[in-house]
Amino acid sequence: MDLPIVVGVDGSEPSLRAVDWAADEAAVRGLPLRLVYASLWERYEGAGLADDLGEPSEEIMAEDVVGAAARRARARRPGLAVSTEVLPEEPEYALVRESRTAALLVTGTRGRSGLAEAVLGSVSLTVAGHAHCPMVVVRGSHDNQARRGTHGRVVVGVGEDAKASPAVAFAFEEARRRGAAVEAVRAWRCPAHESTDHPLLAGEPARLHEQQATEALETALQNAPEDVGLERRTVEGPARAVLVDASRDADLVVLGARRRTRHFGLQLGRVAHGVLHHSACPVVIVPEPL
Repeated sequence: MDLPIVVGVDGSEPSLRAVDWAADEAAVRGLPLRLVYASLWERYEGAGLADDLGEPSEEIMAEDVVGAAARRARARRPGLAVSTEVLPEEPEYALVRESRTAALLVTGTRGRSGLAEAVLGSVSLTVAGHAHCPMVVVRGSHDNQARRGTHGRVVVGVGEDAKASPAVAFAFEEARRRGAAVEAVRAWRCPAHESTDHPLLAGEPARLHEQQATEALETALQNAPEDVGLERRTVEGPARAVLVDASRDADLVVLGARRRTRHFGLQLGRVAHGVLHHSACPVVIVPEPL
């Protein structure tokens, strides 16, 4: 049985964009789509209170939300297998559990709070740090439309560990599905304490760090498939800023997240946090073992 692509929905515009993006992805992959709404309102308040107030219960509202999302997905991709689920629990816990039996987990940038959409919502950020499968946070396209394949580029960030990683493999697989090229990016910086005032030695530490970045990039790409276009790029600067800049001309940014055995799930670093908050396109966080 094929694992589904799971989408966390709440009726907000960002979550509907996530449904659009996930419906396209499910159609390309030939996978079913599962739409999940999770909330503890029913547990805390109860249907009885809603009846006393003369207002619809959260359960009815939730069914309306997932029903509308399902109709939207089917209209966008006719013939797509779509199922829905309403869960009476915290959305963070529900989505992390759903990720155990999902091919891909997808969320929008925020919920229905009044926060600016530039700020990533707590649910998406928490789940991104603990998901058991690759997770996509759909950013960009702030006109309530999700677009696929407009740039023909999938960017993958290559970190300090130079060995081939699941994130790199994911980037190539996704690029192949899209008919896109991969841009592998390794950011590097020369620490200030390694600089020197001697004019004849100036620049040597920087060249050394750039060379190390190039070697790390080559190691990470040693198993790169030949049927996918590839651009290698080493860039001086903070990794967060470099990847956010690259996202402006990309369809997807792919990052790896390391699983630490002494912690619960994945602990996202500063680079992943920065990219998730500011990327101009959807971001994929891929779990990677230590």
